[in-house]
Amino acid sequence: MKQPFGVILAGGLATRMGGGDKALLTLGGQTLLSRVAERLEPQVAALALNANGDPGRFSTAGLPVLPDSVPGHPGPLAGILAGLDWAAEQGGDTVVSVACDTPFFPCDLVPQLLLAAEGMPAPLALAASGGRTHPVFGLWPVALRDALRAALLRGERRVRGFAEAHGGRLAAFPVGELDPFFNINSPADLAAAETVLA
Repeated sequence: MKQPFGVILAGGLATRMGGGDKALLTLGGQTLLSRVAERLEPQVAALALNANGDPGRFSTAGLPVLPDSVPGHPGPLAGILAGLDWAAEQGGDTVVSVACDTPFFPCDLVPQLLLAAEGMPAPLALAASGGRTHPVFGLWPVALRDALRAALLRGERRVRGFAEAHGGRLAAFPVGELDPFFNINSPADLAAAETVLA
């Protein structure tokens, strides 16, 4: 199998952070976006960012910015679809999606997702840790993009629901002192992440 493409999902509205771009918040002197990109880039063939609105605000990241193709901010599934459409244009077979607000996700995310999906005609796997599934961290086949587009237009919004409907498997990751999928949803979470770095 070819190396997957990667898409960082930053299309949300960040309501619990008071709005704005979570991807541009700084943690230890670096934006969350640059931390996430540094972690994912070595694991994928190429990297893009899913975000809506003016793409210029992400210009320093040097990444292609992919807006949702489905209107109305339908959530992370739309970002995954944007990544699949982009990967298809580049000749890719699969995409790995990650969230922009989860700076400590595993450095072996992609190999473990690929391992979990081994032997599947349309490889689809989601990350899990500590008994919880993290559906926005997933391996997605380009072959399912038309099915995903149709599901979104029907009103499907649940990433896990779509994955389960298409036989998605789980890749389990260990939890040490910190769950590697700890995500930053509030100012308190950002303060906690600063403590982890320190």
